[in-house]
Amino acid sequence: MVHPTLGWSGDAASGHLVLLDQTRLPLEIHELCCRRLEDVVEAICSLSVRGAPAIGVAAAYGVVVGLQPARSSSREDFLGRLEEVVATLAASRPTAVNLAWALTRLSQVAHADQALDTTDLHDRLLEEARRVQSEDEATCTAIGQAGIEFVPEGGGVLTHCNAGGLATAGSGTALAVLFAAADQGRKFEVYADETRPLLQGARLTTWELLNHGIPTVLICDSMAAWAMQQGRIQAVITGADRIAANGDAANKIGTYALAVLARKHEIPFYIAAPRSTFDFALPSGKDIPIEERGADEITHGFGRQTAPDGVGTWNPAFDVTPADHITALITERGAIAPVTRERIAEALEPNGAGSCRA
Repeated sequence: MVHPTLGWSGDAASGHLVLLDQTRLPLEIHELCCRRLEDVVEAICSLSVRGAPAIGVAAAYGVVVGLQPARSSSREDFLGRLEEVVATLAASRPTAVNLAWALTRLSQVAHADQALDTTDLHDRLLEEARRVQSEDEATCTAIGQAGIEFVPEGGGVLTHCNAGGLATAGSGTALAVLFAAADQGRKFEVYADETRPLLQGARLTTWELLNHGIPTVLICDSMAAWAMQQGRIQAVITGADRIAANGDAANKIGTYALAVLARKHEIPFYIAAPRSTFDFALPSGKDIPIEERGADEITHGFGRQTAPDGVGTWNPAFDVTPADHITALITERGAIAPVTRERIAEALEPNGAGSCRA
């Protein structure tokens, strides 16, 4: 990354979360300093920080920020405040499961050691949040290596939204695969959907790819089918925000359409995601909650009115791609194919084999 996506500055008692404000990219590099719980929640809700893994890391640090006022309180009051902080952060965005995963992880740490006083416990939570970040960095690297073989030499790869370093604490998920392939000397071209309505593909993905020296072509979302028909696309690789136990995957709205198009044109469709994005408690994608966002993102994009007053809108932020439309899931433990409940469990569940390869 040209600039770190997020990190912690200082100690647990008085430090703060530092975020790269992604709403200002690509034209301006601006840091946000989140010193209050409300600052972290606003950053998540406003998409200043976005992408499932990055949201998870931000939420982990958000717990530390939120507990600063209770640092010297009784254990009972400290844990009561923890419940409030976790509930507030959990409500910020409902679809990305990494958020709940990180909050659960820090809550478990807080309740595990009854002997620690609240000051030491607060310090311990910062250590755990840092560990969440460092583990995500390593996970991104592993995902990248696992996906190199799926990048077509001399071909075109289509991606959607942003699943790069801006969406994680490391090099990304889908883009980590492309970065790793490029670093290995593989030659290819990336087609980036602009990704309406907030243009994460145009603003963020192209910025990352160009900074990495990868040939990049920006297209409107509606051009994807024609690009496939014209033979420009040999693979589609996206990220995911939540994957159900059967492999159904929620990702940025428009991903499902790409999977349908890829299937029609016999183009492999891959999703790159860490184990923390899998929600084994959800049997299928029908159970994934889909965030719906405000009308202004459609009618007044980036401050300019583009639709008449009074028009109705529907703005789901995500859709769900059925498992049978996914060629393989690329994870830090290898690629999973075919995408079935059994193969996912074998590769990723704690009592499974622990690795899997297409």
